[in-house]
Amino acid sequence: MGGGSAVVAGNAAITVHPRAHFLFVPAERFMSKRTEQLTELLAPVVEDLGFVLWGVEYIQGRGAVLRVFIDHADGISVDDCAAVSHEVSGVLDVEDPIPGEFNLEVSSPGMDRPMFDITQYVDYIGEDVQLKLLAPVSGKRKMTAAIVAVDGDTLVVELDGETLRVPYSQVDRARLQPRFN
Repeated sequence: MGGGSAVVAGNAAITVHPRAHFLFVPAERFMSKRTEQLTELLAPVVEDLGFVLWGVEYIQGRGAVLRVFIDHADGISVDDCAAVSHEVSGVLDVEDPIPGEFNLEVSSPGMDRPMFDITQYVDYIGEDVQLKLLAPVSGKRKMTAAIVAVDGDTLVVELDGETLRVPYSQVDRARLQPRFN
């Protein structure tokens, strides 16, 4: 297990981990479990540095990427990303939760932030969100709708004057849609 090399690019710190060049994992459920394990592993590290772990994405395959999104009430700087990248890289080197080579990217979730948990929607009631669903709701699998409420495990949105109840288990991907007036 060797350490990775860090590069700061734009608003993200990227660490390259030299390991095996391929990994075949066909099961989508495994990806969800992997992301959950990575979140549990990395949350204390990020929080100890004074940041919120907004979410984790792991994209496997050739050129695999582990994206760690951090947030803070005062915003996120490149130096913040570099500091978190350094600490997270150390934990990943010791714990070795991902077989093979991957790039570590640490960044702010940005204005069009991806949503990782239903509890994150509460702070954005009234905002628009782009949703990609696993199964259609009112005949649509993709939509941009206003967040109305969170009701248990259900996201309530408004689309073209119609209120829709979207079971959170049916949300494949979601991202805030910023409005520029």
